[in-house]
Amino acid sequence: MKYTKADKIIFGYLLFFVAAAFVIWLFEPEITRIWDSLWYCYVTSTTIGFGDFVAVTIVGRIASIALSIYSIIVIALVPGIVVSYFLEYTKVRTDESMLLITDKLENLDKLSKEELKELSTKIKKFRKNRGNEAK
Repeated sequence: MKYTKADKIIFGYLLFFVAAAFVIWLFEPEITRIWDSLWYCYVTSTTIGFGDFVAVTIVGRIASIALSIYSIIVIALVPGIVVSYFLEYTKVRTDESMLLITDKLENLDKLSKEELKELSTKIKKFRKNRGNEAK
């Protein structure tokens, strides 16, 4: 998460969420409790929109719009971060495997018949997987 700066994005979003809840609590006449304001912000940020609370002031509406836009952006980033992490993890594992195979190839003359068969099987498996990726 630190590589993608997702921790800062999430922390910033949470701060904005609480700030929006506080602003809405201050300016909206129907919302008299902070918990109701947090509920309203949750409903707004998830775009559920139950309608039990409605922003009627210009400040409340602007805060609601900003919160909903920010929420949509943050929610859209989550799949990208997960995919990025998975791809990076897969690349590291592939690099480690290739390094092990390369080490064995450099010492080919010192390997036993069993080790040579194992190496041959790994290379065939690797080529088969690479062929499937290209399709």
